[in-house]
Amino acid sequence: MTTITQTSLLGDKVVRRIGFGAMQLAGPWVFGPPKDPDAARAVLRRAVELGVNHIDTSQAYGPDVVNELIAEVLYPYPDGLVIATKVGGSRDEEGGWIRASRPEQLRATVEQDLRSLRLERIDLVNMRFGVGGAEPDTVPLAEQLGALTDLRDEGKLDLIGLSTVSADVVKTALEITPIAEVQNAYSIANRTDEPVVDLCRENDIAYVPYYPLGSAFTGGPQALAADPAIASVAAKHNVSASQIALAWLLAHYDRMLLIPGTSSVAHLEENLAVDGIRLDDDDLAALDRVTHLGAPSF
Repeated sequence: MTTITQTSLLGDKVVRRIGFGAMQLAGPWVFGPPKDPDAARAVLRRAVELGVNHIDTSQAYGPDVVNELIAEVLYPYPDGLVIATKVGGSRDEEGGWIRASRPEQLRATVEQDLRSLRLERIDLVNMRFGVGGAEPDTVPLAEQLGALTDLRDEGKLDLIGLSTVSADVVKTALEITPIAEVQNAYSIANRTDEPVVDLCRENDIAYVPYYPLGSAFTGGPQALAADPAIASVAAKHNVSASQIALAWLLAHYDRMLLIPGTSSVAHLEENLAVDGIRLDDDDLAALDRVTHLGAPSF
């Protein structure tokens, strides 16, 4: 397999458009150690060998498990590797997701990210909303972004992003600080976030879709394979339905950056092979007619 070649901008950083989301390297339900630590290490090594230079992680994955694996396998980090993390949530002793969005909690999470990743500065930190429940966060956005800008001023992080946000939140955030990326749920079969994609396009902000195939926990890839339009285009290119769904995302916006996750080297290579798929106008017209297949819950 050849290395990936398509690049775009993440803030001021040039990254390859297919990166790696490291969430699945933790144990079941993103808690505790992986069932096969050697397989997890092999995935990280192979990703970098094939040109991945954008890895998305979080202190909450494990917690700390995934960050420590990344550091164990890849430190000292290769030149140009961009590591992105997220703050705003934590885990309880049973693995439940809990909110951790107060300024002092955001700072503590970034400090722990730095320790577990063996970094002096994190390339990008996303402010993640909605962890621990759908009720509105009582901490003002300005205070949360203020904590991150303070950490940026101290040299502990470089770029600031947002995750699980509305267009209105993005607009408000842009009045406070530059935003390098938005990371929301979005896929060929769940386009409810199109207004945010359009806003990112207007402001040259990278858009990083999570659940780009729908959630594996809720049968997203199987739903894609069952869609006649996706299946037809996949057959034409002799690739899988999931690969077509990822290729559609790359064609949709030139600053769309993918971070599909997996704990399998074979699946990793399948995801990265999407770099070589070129959809023509007929393909895109057919895929644009795909109906909404449902949005997974977090």
